[in-house]
Amino acid sequence: MSLTTGIVGLPNVGKSTLFNAITQAGAESANYPFCTIDPNVGIVEVPDYRLEKLTELVNPKKTVPTAFEFTDIAGIVKGASKGEGLGNQFLSHIRQVDAISHVVRCFQDDNITHVSGGVDPIADIETINLELILADLETVNKRLERVQKLVRQKDKEALAEHEVLEKLKEALENETPARAVEFTEEQQKLVKGLHLLTSKPVLYVANVSEDEVADPSGNEYVQQVREYAEQEGAQVIVVCAKIESEIAELEGEEKQEFLDDLGIAESGLDQLIKAAYNLLGLATYFTAGEQEVRAWTFKEGMTAPQAAGIIHTDFERGFIRAETVSYDDLVKAGKMSVAKEQGTVRLEGKEYLVKDGDVIHFRFNV
Repeated sequence: MSLTTGIVGLPNVGKSTLFNAITQAGAESANYPFCTIDPNVGIVEVPDYRLEKLTELVNPKKTVPTAFEFTDIAGIVKGASKGEGLGNQFLSHIRQVDAISHVVRCFQDDNITHVSGGVDPIADIETINLELILADLETVNKRLERVQKLVRQKDKEALAEHEVLEKLKEALENETPARAVEFTEEQQKLVKGLHLLTSKPVLYVANVSEDEVADPSGNEYVQQVREYAEQEGAQVIVVCAKIESEIAELEGEEKQEFLDDLGIAESGLDQLIKAAYNLLGLATYFTAGEQEVRAWTFKEGMTAPQAAGIIHTDFERGFIRAETVSYDDLVKAGKMSVAKEQGTVRLEGKEYLVKDGDVIHFRFNV
């Protein structure tokens, strides 16, 4: 699945530091605006304890985790929708991602310049949201101009689209993002075709200091972000980008010891990766054999043949059936042969909707 989430935020909030930690790809990070001009793209493994357990059970020659893509997008400033800074370029980069991870600065540091002169996470969020709304409003208004000619001719499709556009225009003019507007299933298809920036799902990443990462409850900025996100039904992940960049260089026991010393159960990056994965409605199924145990990303709601097609198009084209067992049932059984004896391995056909944690062996014939 080639879905990606874009990391956005004002300059100097910790976006590139966080991106470096996620991907260890070395995106430039410096204490001045616009140090990241072209979007940096990095692939990161999705942490999943189930893959480790399946590897223990099956003992394959190799284990392959599934991966997820992040794009680091340069800092946006007020006026970006009108081309301020490198606004138009940045907005076009956001248009190409599927979801947004919005990094917000929730720490004080006199050595790191804030583009607006002071730390104010809600003002920062609203600055970016407004720029995305203004860019979308321009898109909607341009489309309305084209559609109105057909509306005068009583064109049915144009009339339906006009209704959607007017609803969007009203919402955007009231600074409401497109994702917060309710539409019918048919109308949603029209909205999707507009590729609006504010249609994209969002999660907020509160970047805190080293001292507060283990217990951010006393950080008033984090509380403000949580209250704001709650109104949108959005999730908030708390990280310390500086610490995450240190954690990213560690592995195995060394990494766990470092987390234990900090009093953290799970790194902020692991939380962020999982949250971004879920934000896009993604899930994981597994294939498990002597040669390889592997995790595969699929979109929730996919049928068995569609999920098979992720491995290879021939699997979808020649799909016969899917021998399926849930992860929990397989672990309980201890091995596939026992799961079959216990009757927890099912034969599923073309209409079966694959579930997160399914362990599948596809039968196909081309």
